[in-house]
Amino acid sequence: MATDTPQGTDATEQPTPEHRRPDGVTDATVEALGKLSEALEVVEDARGHLYGFHRLSGQADLTLGEAVDLMRDSGDTELGVLADRLEEELVGRNVVQGRWTFQVVEEYDDGYYADFRRLEADARQRLVGGRRHLFEAEMKQDRRTHGRRGHEASPDDGGTQSFEGAEAGSPASTGDSQ
Repeated sequence: MATDTPQGTDATEQPTPEHRRPDGVTDATVEALGKLSEALEVVEDARGHLYGFHRLSGQADLTLGEAVDLMRDSGDTELGVLADRLEEELVGRNVVQGRWTFQVVEEYDDGYYADFRRLEADARQRLVGGRRHLFEAEMKQDRRTHGRRGHEASPDDGGTQSFEGAEAGSPASTGDSQ
C-alpha cells in the first residue's frame, strides 16, 4: 500500500539531464522557449481538430451516399429525383476549392505544421542543446513537495530518459519519439 510518507532517492530528487537547464541559459530564454513550446502544443491540438474535421467530413459523405441509395431503393419518384440532385451536387464534392479534406490535411502537414515543428526544434537546438520542456521541468521542481512519494522529480524505474549523445534531428532531440 502506497503511503504519503516522505520517500525519494537521490536519483528521483533531481530532474533527468534532458530536463536540466544548460549552464549559462537565462530565465528569459527558458520562459521564451516555454511559450514557444506552448504555441506548438496549440498547433498540435489544432492539427488534431483538423484530422477530426477530415474524418467527420468523410463519414458525412459516405453516410450521404447511403441516404441517396436508400432514397433510390424506396421506389418513390420524388425521392429518386432528390437522390439524383444530392448525388450530383453533394456526394464526393470538394469541401474547399479543388480539395477534399485529405488534401487540406496534407497541405497543413507539409506546410505550416512542418515549418512550425522545424523552427521550434531549431530554436531549442540553438539555445538549449535541443532540450524539451525546460520551463515545465523547472515549474515541477518549484511546485512539487521534495522528498514526498508521488512528487519525485523523475521516474525510479531503472530506465533512463537519456538525452546524452542525442544528435540533432533524432527522436530524442526533436520530440518524434511518440
